Amino acid sequence: MVLTGLDYAVILLYLLAITAFGSWFARFQHTARDYFLTDRSVPWWAICFTIVATETSTLTFIGIPASAYAGDMTFLQLAAGYIIGRVLVAMLFIPAYFRGDLFTSYELLQRRFGPRVKTLAAVIFLITRSLADGIRLFTTAMVIALVTQVPVTAVVITLGAAMIVYTMRGGVSAVIWTDVVQMFVYVAGAALIAWALFTRIDGGWATIAQVGGAAGRFTVLDLSFDPSRVYTLWAGIFGGVALTLSTHGTDQFLVQRLLSGRSAREAQTGLVLSGIIVFAQFTLFLLIGVMLYVYYTHVTPLGVTLERTDQILPYFVVNTLPSGVTGFIVAAIVAAALSPSLNAMAATTVTDFYLPYVNPGADEKTTLRVSKIATVAWGIVQLMVAVGAQWMTRSVLDAGLSVLSLGAGAVLGAFLLGTLTTTIRERHVLMGMTAGIAVAVFVWWATPIAWTWYALIGALTTSVVAGASRMVLPDGVAT
Repeated sequence: MVLTGLDYAVILLYLLAITAFGSWFARFQHTARDYFLTDRSVPWWAICFTIVATETSTLTFIGIPASAYAGDMTFLQLAAGYIIGRVLVAMLFIPAYFRGDLFTSYELLQRRFGPRVKTLAAVIFLITRSLADGIRLFTTAMVIALVTQVPVTAVVITLGAAMIVYTMRGGVSAVIWTDVVQMFVYVAGAALIAWALFTRIDGGWATIAQVGGAAGRFTVLDLSFDPSRVYTLWAGIFGGVALTLSTHGTDQFLVQRLLSGRSAREAQTGLVLSGIIVFAQFTLFLLIGVMLYVYYTHVTPLGVTLERTDQILPYFVVNTLPSGVTGFIVAAIVAAALSPSLNAMAATTVTDFYLPYVNPGADEKTTLRVSKIATVAWGIVQLMVAVGAQWMTRSVLDAGLSVLSLGAGAVLGAFLLGTLTTTIRERHVLMGMTAGIAVAVFVWWATPIAWTWYALIGALTTSVVAGASRMVLPDGVAT
């Protein structure tokens, strides 16, 4: 697998262009509000596209086609749960976020329960997001290393540096508007791959439907009640809804996009529409996986033994597509990866830790400077995680989503208790969240239950334990 000089030029040009574009927004960053919320000036369609790009990563670009190549299209059951979850987020959480001048989602927990619940939720976010996005960065580096023969560590540092520079300089404006551009880049790249596969399969869609159907690759519904199966209808609906309520309704990474909207209505519109686009996008990626299966079983034998199925799409790109186009596809894979969480993590660090506990009287200049330092620091943390992720043996798609799910349920449970109840107090929630995290980690470590259930299990445990502790420790005893 060898790239040409033209391919390298395309990739380098894209990296330079997107870094320069993101850095251009530095001229608009005068206050922490500008840096973290763009002064709430983002229209609904940009919110929609940035959420789609944020939710899409190299895990999606190479992991989802690989799941259809080696299995079927049951992942779509989870995508259906994502749509339902978005509707619930729009109804339950977004109105509450726009009733106050919030910088992070966790400030809502402080208003309802107190600083300890907010702090615990923020710590969970910082830890799980660092791990998940480090894996996400590694996935991109792995693909580029595969096609360029450059060491993974060197690729991680190059991509991470670009990500840190434009995020640190341009703030959330850079993240959102580069997301909008990059969404169209990686969708165009996916469309090119799909067309290349389609035109190389004799008989076109008839052959794809016949061969893929006979091999069960078009299977969408799995009605099994086996909790160890990752993608079933029940895991997709219930687990997918819980995961979306958490990631899109409570996780600062995505909530920050919603808080940047002009109004609650525009944030709601962008969020719900993004679910429909994501479902269509996942369908395209799964169809690419089916076509890869048909191509390598009925057109051209694979000829090599891949270390992991995640490598099948980049293998096809480099060995089949013409020079220049290959470079564009690799750039599209990069585009899918560079939707960094660093600004959201910096916002949480500054708003939920630095200002209340370290320097409550910090002026705007100091706050902005610390915000940029925090952005760089979290970027370095993610680089370290990405380098360490080279020794993972499991699917990168499952690994990345599993990490997010472990702490997501406990935080979701706290938000639901804060939104839907009036009698639960801080001590009850802390007990519930502690139990929710412990149970989720136990389920992950000691049982075969699939990661698609982790968020739901954590949320239910948090809610039940908090409710039980409310009965044991009434208001007169709770602090």
